[in-house]
This record gives sequence, structure tokens and C-alpha cells, in this order.
Amino acid sequence: MRIDLRSDTVTTPTPEMRKAMAEAEVGDDVYGEDPTIRRLEEKAAGLLGKEDGVYVPSGTMGNLVAVMTHTVRGNEIILEAESHIYYYEVGGFAVAAQVLPRTIAGDRGFFTVRDLATNLRGPNLHFPVPVLVCLENTHNRAGGSVWPQEQFDAVAQAARRAGLLVHLDGARVFNAAVYLGRPAAEVARHADSVMFCLSKGLSAPVGSVLVGTKDFIARARKNRKILGGGMRQAGVIAAAGLVALDTMIDRLAEDHANARVLAEGLAGIEGLAVDLGGVQTNMVMCRVDGLGVAAPDFAKFLTGKGVLTNAVDPRRVRLVTHKDVSSADVKRALALIAEAAKEARRVA
Repeated sequence: MRIDLRSDTVTTPTPEMRKAMAEAEVGDDVYGEDPTIRRLEEKAAGLLGKEDGVYVPSGTMGNLVAVMTHTVRGNEIILEAESHIYYYEVGGFAVAAQVLPRTIAGDRGFFTVRDLATNLRGPNLHFPVPVLVCLENTHNRAGGSVWPQEQFDAVAQAARRAGLLVHLDGARVFNAAVYLGRPAAEVARHADSVMFCLSKGLSAPVGSVLVGTKDFIARARKNRKILGGGMRQAGVIAAAGLVALDTMIDRLAEDHANARVLAEGLAGIEGLAVDLGGVQTNMVMCRVDGLGVAAPDFAKFLTGKGVLTNAVDPRRVRLVTHKDVSSADVKRALALIAEAAKEARRVA
């Protein structure tokens, strides 16, 4: 039996979600007539402390809709250099929104008020107009790291003082909220818009929600339509999202605890290294420098043992815990990883 640690996107819907999907009340959402979707959007907005929301098929679309809605062609957006929007979303902001990125090299995915100020150029005929700052919490490529709340608030408030809008790529914002022990609305209170995913740790099969002011969401709906995201009787899948918000947020703490056990176990395997201080939520970034093989090759060794992971670069593999990985699975995975590491060292 495989242990799938590639991502929390591989989670399967719970029995309660499947039942809700089968019984969902539906209508045509493009006409605004799907009651299940409207309940989901309203609940999502309330949890994030915003006025309204719009259901979208994916987090990538949600982020792109946000950028399109906040900007006009030729504007500049500011992002951390390894942010998901910049790194993993196929340049959609350039293709569809036609805006230019200005990146800031962060520390574990975060930057400071000073970093922001340094990268804000004054008015000049030659420069694009900066309009939007995009922040990511938790930060994917930094291993699920969580912004210190005071730092997040300070950067967002500094952006607003500079006349900029703030979008939060909160794909895993509920992981951040659980880690911080704060309501998600408090975590996101200084963001003008927030996107979060239902289909990651919350385990719904499909979808994300973008939230913000009523005016922003009204304009976002048009951009969702431009991108082909106007769905019809999608209450069938939105029903699982409602169950996810009711039942799956608090249990994220279990994933965090399993990730900690996994990280500590990996740190004890010869040839592997983990920055335990960087393990905050449900991700573990594991360096393979001591094995003598590259991370993609080690990932193949692991696959041969039945442990699925992703190599994020030549030196690191990423392991992600989720509701379909139990504490017993973590212990078994560690034993298999130790075997794979021994074989990799022997081959190298």
C-alpha cells in the first residue's frame, strides 16, 4: 500500500462530503441560482472576515481572478521571489492580466516593511505603476512556513499606506490560522482579498473561494467568466466544501503533529537533513546532500519503496502530511525512507 506524501491535494473526500454531494440542492450558478454555492461563498467570506466570496475551480484561477480584478494592463504587482503566484502559476498574471512582476527575495517566504519600501520606486515616466502586493501564507516553497502575524500586518499596512492593495494567496490559510492559534479572519484582516483552497488539507475534491468586498467580488465574477470559470450546477461539488469548512479545519493540527514526527525522524536518518525550525505546519523539506544522489533520483528510490514524494529542486524533496496519512503511516514511511536512503548511499 502506497503512502502518498506528495501533497495534500491528493486527499479524498470524507463519507460526509460524499453524502452531501449526492444530496446537494443545485441551480445554475452563472445565473446566481445555485443555493449551495451561495451558502459556501457566504460562509467562506464570514470565516475570513470579508463581505462576499466567489467559488472558483482552482486556487490558480482564484489568484489570477484576484490579480485581474485589482489591476489594469501594464500595472506592476509585487511578490516574494518564490511565491506560488510567481513560481507555479504558468505566468498567468502576464498572459491574462498583462501586468509586470517585481519580486522581493524573502526569508522563508517573508519580507519586511523595509524590503517593501526598497522595492517601491517613485513615480517615473519609465516605470509601470505599482498597484498590488501579493503575500502567501502558508508559503509553499518555504515548506509551509507561517508569516509571523505582526510582520504580516506591518507589511500589509505599509503597502496600504503606500496606496497599494493587498491580496493574500491563502491556499493553506487555515493551516496558518491553526498554527498561530488565531481565527482565519484575524490572520487575513489586513488583506483586501483572500483566496483559499478547499481541495488541499480541507480535503474537498474540487474548488477554492476568493473573498473580498462586495464590489470586488462583483467584478471578480466577470473575470471568472472570462477565464471560463463560470460553472452551472456546481453545488454538487460545493457541498463538499461546506462540509470541509464545518469539519476539517481544527483537525489540521493532526497533520501538523504528524509532520513534526516525520521531520524529526528524517533528521535522524544518515544522509538526510531537515531544518526542524522551519517545520511549522504540514510540510517537511528534506535535504538529500549526504546521500550522493540528486533529489529527483532519491524520490525514485522512495517510489520503489511505496513512498511518494516530490523533488522541489536538485537538493530537496518535499513531504506533505494530510488526513489520508495516519500517525502509523508516518512511522512506516520513516522505516521505508531509511531503507531507501541506505540503498541510495550504497549506489552512490
